[in-house]
Amino acid sequence: MEQVKPTRMELMHKKSQIKLAEQGRDLLREKMDALIQEFFKILTTVSNTRDELELVSKEADLALMIAQAVDDPVTLKSTSFATRRSITVDITGKNIMGVPVPVIEKKRISKSTLERGYGIISTSGRIDETAERFEAELDLLIQLAETETAMRRLGTEIQMNRRRVNALEQILIPELKSQAKYIKNAIEEREREDLFRLKKVKSILERKKKKAKEKKEAGK
Repeated sequence: MEQVKPTRMELMHKKSQIKLAEQGRDLLREKMDALIQEFFKILTTVSNTRDELELVSKEADLALMIAQAVDDPVTLKSTSFATRRSITVDITGKNIMGVPVPVIEKKRISKSTLERGYGIISTSGRIDETAERFEAELDLLIQLAETETAMRRLGTEIQMNRRRVNALEQILIPELKSQAKYIKNAIEEREREDLFRLKKVKSILERKKKKAKEKKEAGK
């Protein structure tokens, strides 16, 4: 506490710092509560999408196995090459309680039979179904990428806010209160010492006054 000046001005300054730190802690708590609510909303969406993706993935694998078992391997291979293409997505962003999260434009991967690029006559309905299942799987994967990224960023922000709240609550505020208490005690101790000295001076003056009076009366 050697660096703390035990003055009333310093005490007022410490009290102002304590008030500001407590307000900051409370605001961070409110933000963290709001972030946690948003986190669990997204978590529910992620959980549901994962369940749906697992089901669609199994259906796609089953459709492919059936096509591989029944259809001509050459036709199946040429069809897969015909439908192969790059996937582009437009990514923008938005803020959730000040946290930037990605937004992927909802462009469906699913195509109609004519849009897939292979001949309708040479392929079977099984191949069409396989393509449809895997396109649906890709749609869900893109959707999941967006929500999982948002969830991770919110989770990171929640952890950062929790650390800030803990630092304020467990380190800074107690330290400021300890300093304020030290200053207050030092001021009170100084005031008691000043009062004691004042009483002592008053007592000395009264004794001198009394002696002077007695001397004066003795001289009459």
